[in-house]
Formats: sequence, structure tokens, C-alpha cells
Amino acid sequence: MSKKYYLVIVIMFAFLMTVGIMEAQAETIKVGAAINMTGPASSWGQFHAKGQQDYFRYVNEVKGGVYGSKIEMILVDTAYKVPEAQAAVQKFALQDKVDMIATWGAGEGLAAKPIVQKYKIPAINYSTSWEILEKPIEYMYLPFGSYKMDCHAILEYVKAIHKGKESPKIGLLTYNNAYGRSIHEPSKEYAKKLNVEIVAIEEFPPKTVDLNTELLRLQKAGAEYIFMQMLPSAIVTAFKGADRINYAPVFLGTWTSTDPDFFKMGAGLIRDRMIIQFPGALPVDNTPGIKIMEELWKRYKTVEKFDASYWEGVVVGMIMERAFLRAYEKSKNINPETINAAMESFRNEDFGGLVPKITYTKDDHGASFTARMVRVNEDGTYVPLTNFYVPGKDKIKILSEERAKKKQPVKKQPKKK
Repeated sequence: MSKKYYLVIVIMFAFLMTVGIMEAQAETIKVGAAINMTGPASSWGQFHAKGQQDYFRYVNEVKGGVYGSKIEMILVDTAYKVPEAQAAVQKFALQDKVDMIATWGAGEGLAAKPIVQKYKIPAINYSTSWEILEKPIEYMYLPFGSYKMDCHAILEYVKAIHKGKESPKIGLLTYNNAYGRSIHEPSKEYAKKLNVEIVAIEEFPPKTVDLNTELLRLQKAGAEYIFMQMLPSAIVTAFKGADRINYAPVFLGTWTSTDPDFFKMGAGLIRDRMIIQFPGALPVDNTPGIKIMEELWKRYKTVEKFDASYWEGVVVGMIMERAFLRAYEKSKNINPETINAAMESFRNEDFGGLVPKITYTKDDHGASFTARMVRVNEDGTYVPLTNFYVPGKDKIKILSEERAKKKQPVKKQPKKK
């Protein structure tokens, strides 16, 4: 064989290897998303999906994908039904051969968990129901602190703002499903530790259209604060019922309490009586993560301003993208196995402040345990009422609402001479 011929073969081989690497690198990353798009509380699901889709579109169009690989999101409507969610996840695993999955509700996530673990495909569940991370936890992840964190944070906040010598009296008002009941046991547990009294628990089916009876029972039990675990339309129903019976407790909820429809349905009803635990950045924070959110809604016009449900869709998309990046950086390959290993290597991963820094380990897929309390205004704005704090560890700082709106620093009072 002549040197010239040998050189040609070497060059051709190198070229084919380069093309092969480029093709492998440019393979599509498939994400399955089993989300409630048409069932009860579907406005939450719709904006979850839109937020996640918009962020993946941003990654593909603006960032050029993940090391050249584009992300494809395969969306299936579960209609808030467990069998549909199970079927969708099965399809993702066997037919679509996805690299990662997003599951949605508490019940749907719990039902999908054995399938996810059987096929070893990492999944992030939109509902932060703590039961999802009951052992075994393999391949199931939450995007931020579970509802246990909400319970602890909300009860600590009530204790901090309560006036009077007697213990604060709290009533729980929730759906009668896995999502609603997820706050029952943690609330009772933390109430004992904090010397807060749970005076009544009222639960009802998601399709209930009148909550007068439940609210009358809470009123009779002496509940000064109502901790709700239900979706936005039911919260509006609760406000209507409270007005009918002339009942004025403080209403508190988890981060799932609002969506774009909430402000339309709740016009004249929300007023200043809605406080939620929201573990993320708000427009007033002006963080890098918020700037990305603003770029998304300006670029794709899915929403016109900040929305909590759209926010979570973006957060889930961001976490997945980071997992894909870390997987490639560690192994030069993006597949379910390398993605899962990459996620379990997360240590205080920073997402521009859009969500608290995330840590996942082999034994803990809970993301974070950092909370803050926020007032929801009728005009669709959110005002921080506290600092970010780790319930059970950090001290709550109650903020001035006017200062929080303007983000003005606290002025030190001059020392008296």
C-alpha cells in the first residue's frame, strides 16, 4: 500500500469518525410529559406545559440545543386521570423511548412511579407531594421542596404573625384526594411542635361547587386561619362561601393556589386575603432567572406577565436542561442512565434565583427545603411577606409590604445620643 493511498484512507476514516460523532451529538433528546390539559384544574396543566415547551424552544432556538442536540417534548393529556397517566408513561417508555419524563398530579405521579422505576427513566413530578419520595425513591424527583415544607413554612408564619396569648387556631380545607390530603399529616405533626392548634379538617371532592357547609363547620370550630390545599377555582368558591356567611379568616395556601384564570374568576373576591408559600423568584426580585422568564414571554407571547404555573413549567424545563448538560459533560452521552447519574450529582445548582438552589443525592431527590411567604394581590401581582427561610432552621423575617414592593433597603435608625 502506497503512502498516498494510506493517507487518503486515514483522512477518510477521520472524516467518517467526525461525522459519526457529530451525528451522535446531534441526536434528539426526547422528553415525555404526561400533563392534565383538559380535566379539572387544567389551566394549571396547560400553563405548566406551555412554560416547559417555551423553555425547550428557547434552548433549541437561542442556545442551539444541548451541545448540538435539540430537545423534543412529547405531550400527552392525562385529563387528571390516573389510568391515562399510567398509559402515557408506559407509552413514553416502550414506544417513544424517551430520555426523561415529566409527571403531573400527586395521584398520577404515585401511580406512574413503579413504571418509571421499572424502565429506569428519570422523572420530575410537577406536584410536590411528599409521598412521591417515600422509599423507594429511585428515578423520581421533585423540582423544589415538598408539601411538607409548605406545611412547616405556613404554620411557622402563622405562629410569627399571630397576636394574643392563646395558640393560633387553624382549620384545613382540602380536596379529598391525594393532593389535598398531602398536607393533613405534616400539618398535624408540625402543629404539635409549634404549639399551634388544628381545630378542624374539612375535605371535599374536586367537582364541588359550594363550600358553605365546610366553611360553616370551620367557623364553628373557631378557625382563625384556613390552610387550603386545592386549586384556584375551588379557592374562589371558598371566598364566595366565606362572604355569604360573613366569615373573615386569614386564607393561606401552597404555591399551587393561583393561575391566570384565578385572577379573572376572583375579581372582587381575592382582595387582600390570600397568602401563599411560594418558593421562587418574583418580578420584584429582578434576578437573572426572572430576566429569562421575561425574555420568554416577550419572545413567545404565551403569557403577558409573571404567572406561577408558567413559572413552574420553566423551572422543570431548566432542571431537565441542566441534567442533560451535566450528563454530556460527564459521559459525552445523554440517555436515561447518564441523566439520572447527573441529577444525583447536583450540589447547590443555581438557576439564576428562579428557584432555590437544588441538591439531589442518591438518597434525597427533594431538591430544596427553602420557602417564603407571599401575598397575592387581585391585580395579579405578588408581594413578598418574608425572607427566604428554611423551616425549622432559619428565623422568619416579616417584611414591610410597601418596602418589598419597591425593593427599598431597610434604613438604620440613628443611634440616640
